[in-house]
Amino acid sequence: MNKVISPLKIAESLTELWSPRIVGEVDDAYVKVAKLQGTLTWHAHDEEDEMFLVLKGQLIIEMEEETAILNEGDFFVVPQGVRHNPIANEECLILLFEKKTTLHTGGIEHAKTKSIDEQLP
Repeated sequence: MNKVISPLKIAESLTELWSPRIVGEVDDAYVKVAKLQGTLTWHAHDEEDEMFLVLKGQLIIEMEEETAILNEGDFFVVPQGVRHNPIANEECLILLFEKKTTLHTGGIEHAKTKSIDEQLP
């Protein structure tokens, strides 16, 4: 995966919502892109932080103590252990940066949960 890529173009080409695709690796972390619309599910990552960068659109990240609203070009880090629920009222394209051990929906099994194997290109 050592080549120049366009995360935006890859995210635009995705056909499945809430199904991240791994587009790169940095040390012990994956760089992923996803196309979102609607809501995922409330979940937490007990051992990992999760960084969201909005490439296009708007993403709302509900948390128990606050709500973060991200517009194009904004990024936000959900700290480990914080329950959160990503919401995209309209189509939203994002870049995720998370440890390779991060499970898509934390310890929650959900219809939208994707394994790491399902996220590989």
